[in-house]
Amino acid sequence: MVVATETAWAAVSSVSDPELPPLTIADLGVLRGVDADASGRIIVRITPTYSGCPAMTVIQMEIETALAKAGIKNARVETELAPAWSSADISAEGRAKLAHMGIAPPPGPGASVTCPRCESTVTEELSRFGATACKSLWRCTSCLEPFEAFKAL
Repeated sequence: MVVATETAWAAVSSVSDPELPPLTIADLGVLRGVDADASGRIIVRITPTYSGCPAMTVIQMEIETALAKAGIKNARVETELAPAWSSADISAEGRAKLAHMGIAPPPGPGASVTCPRCESTVTEELSRFGATACKSLWRCTSCLEPFEAFKAL
């Protein structure tokens, strides 16, 4: 069973987030675990970034496709709502990928949003709502460029 769960983890950890394709569900911390039940059936556990996230249906289908391509049949994908996803679940690699895309990673507690272009922390929020529910619109007051920032949750 260890080989099957390792194979399944490798397959599903490479599934991309449909709203942020350079990031995987593992980068975002959406992938919570891959286990086998007593019968050997693979169980993949995922948590949405927020309840009602429209990308979860696509993510589930992509996980099922990745498992099938890896030769894993009869797997089950379970959505876990607790513990709730947090922006702290984004990996260091995921944060670097966000910045490379021009999206500010979520700041730590008490920290300012950093401009992904010039790295200034002198920024201002223009709108709490960006292109997706998990991002907001900001502007850097140093380089004057607008950018999106991943919301800290």
